[in-house]
Amino acid sequence: MIKRRDVLLVGVIVIAGAGLTGCSAKTEGTEETRPAVAVEVASVVASDLTNAIEVVGTLQPKFAIEVKSEVNATVAEILVTEWVKVRKGQTLALLDRREAEATLATAKANLSQAVAGEQRARRELERVEKLKAYGLATAQNLDDARTALEAAVAASEAARAQVQGAETYLSKTTIVSAMDGVVAYRGVSAGDRVENMGGGPMFKIVDNRVLDFNMTVPSSRSGELQVGQKVVFQVDAVPGRTFDGLVRFMNPSVDPASRTVSVTAEVLNDKDELRGGQFVKGQIVIGTRTGVLSVPRIALVTQDVAKGTGEVYVTSGSSVERRAVKLGAGMGDAIEVVSGITAGEKVVTRGGFNVRPGDPIKIVTPEGA
Repeated sequence: MIKRRDVLLVGVIVIAGAGLTGCSAKTEGTEETRPAVAVEVASVVASDLTNAIEVVGTLQPKFAIEVKSEVNATVAEILVTEWVKVRKGQTLALLDRREAEATLATAKANLSQAVAGEQRARRELERVEKLKAYGLATAQNLDDARTALEAAVAASEAARAQVQGAETYLSKTTIVSAMDGVVAYRGVSAGDRVENMGGGPMFKIVDNRVLDFNMTVPSSRSGELQVGQKVVFQVDAVPGRTFDGLVRFMNPSVDPASRTVSVTAEVLNDKDELRGGQFVKGQIVIGTRTGVLSVPRIALVTQDVAKGTGEVYVTSGSSVERRAVKLGAGMGDAIEVVSGITAGEKVVTRGGFNVRPGDPIKIVTPEGA
């Protein structure tokens, strides 16, 4: 006969055993079904690809001059300061003119004497010619008079040349700008002694309206360069802006040390936003191709740069497949795909390292989108 207490104990064991059996099944079910992995995706799109050469370089004023004195003198007066605009022919400084003025006065006096001597010799020749006509002068007298006139004429020409030289010397005591521009440097003050083309410059004038973008290009890509190609670039001083210029000159020789070719592009700076000496980053635009397939770089699971290949996860229904692709040129944050995918397919951009081929996925919207 079974007692009531024994029946209750058996019931508890059966219920407990049933509970344990239920927990094990749930655990086994969890292991068999992998939860969906949250991923972000992007569509494979066709766009225009700009083929370009990445370059860095420096901007320099295309036109700049150093102003020096052509005479030895003391600076009498400075008429401009630094950073001001000047026009071609504008006076920058005046030198002590006293010595030059004295030299000019002496030259003019010598010219007056020479002209008087020439006039006297000319009258003498006319007198001897009349006497010769009446037989009162010899042929020798006539030749002597003509020779004296020629010497007097030569003396007058020499005196005129001396006057011109003295006037030129005097004009050089006025220092003028040889072009339109801005005074970038002033190296003298009133009272300083300047020498004939010696020492440092008195002034430096720069014209920022046209700048040269000086850069170097690897010799391996020099065959793609042509005069007239467009250059686009940015400078840190003007964030968010893109400037452009045109290739004007290419060095025909390769630098044997760096294996690069020097290239100069001309940049118009009408709005005066750029400055000489600025460091810039840019691209020489070689050409543009249309209908090029591309994917974000972050979609690449693997990449072999040397072989130009890579792998991406492509969505297939509610799962993904790992696919090998052939890669082409870079396009900033994107990269060209030559083969392996078609336009309109979607590739995983985030979450790809947490997913395996065949795993279920859940496509989520990027934050801020």
